[in-house]
Amino acid sequence: MFPGQGAQFVGMGKDLYDTYPLAKQIFEQANDILGFKITDIMFAGTDEDLRQTKVTQPAVFLHSVISALVLEEKFVPDMVAGHSLGEFSALVAAKALSFEDGLKLVSARAKAMQKACEKQPSTMAAIIGLADDVVETVCDETEGIVVPANYNCPGQVVISGTVAAIDVACEKMMEAGAKRALKLAVGGAFHSPLMEPARVELESAIQTVNFHEPVCPIFQNVDAKPHTDTNEIKNNLIAQLTASVRWSQSVNNMIAAGADTFSEYGPGQVLRGLIKKINKEVTLE
Repeated sequence: MFPGQGAQFVGMGKDLYDTYPLAKQIFEQANDILGFKITDIMFAGTDEDLRQTKVTQPAVFLHSVISALVLEEKFVPDMVAGHSLGEFSALVAAKALSFEDGLKLVSARAKAMQKACEKQPSTMAAIIGLADDVVETVCDETEGIVVPANYNCPGQVVISGTVAAIDVACEKMMEAGAKRALKLAVGGAFHSPLMEPARVELESAIQTVNFHEPVCPIFQNVDAKPHTDTNEIKNNLIAQLTASVRWSQSVNNMIAAGADTFSEYGPGQVLRGLIKKINKEVTLE
């Protein structure tokens, strides 16, 4: 399992850089590809520096992929999945994408999303304690653009849309019985129709890259189903920017397909926490 944006912290990856020659080599290669020293920001920058979408996404991707690569002899997945941005990390770890191409796509995606965020004031909010169908109904009944963006675990759905629509939806969610409706400190409305300009840009970038059949199925965000066909993988990656992240559904489908042990590669333990809430019976490594 590979986390997405929000798992970052200052100092992330420094232990990998100092411990593994391969990690150091890949980090330095990333500095060259990106055209700036992302290692300086990751290891010793400020929270604010690290929170910029164009920095955060490559940083989380790097930490995740390098964590898997330096443990290659132990990293033998039967299936993989990534939360939003983490889907790119999962594809590199499963050898569907080269490291270089994965990093270039993540960087292009981050820049395109940042541009889309600047076009219209937009945000996201975490809705705690409501059933998925109630969240969906409130979004449908709220004027303006507001949609379920992340189905994280039972009782936790993140919604995404214009600032005005999110404000109204949050009030309605509380009236419908939500325990909390908490606006998030994010740059914009990820996984909503407002990301359409970024989707178009990302599609152009993805079409220039060679994808290979992964070493195992990847359960993708848009439909929570396993994929190995490269055309399906590409189309789902493109669609992901404006579609919901079906994380709960992905984890349940992986368990139904035989997964009983989950390992998280990347900064923090966000996904471990979500998986515990989705199914208490599985083993977390």
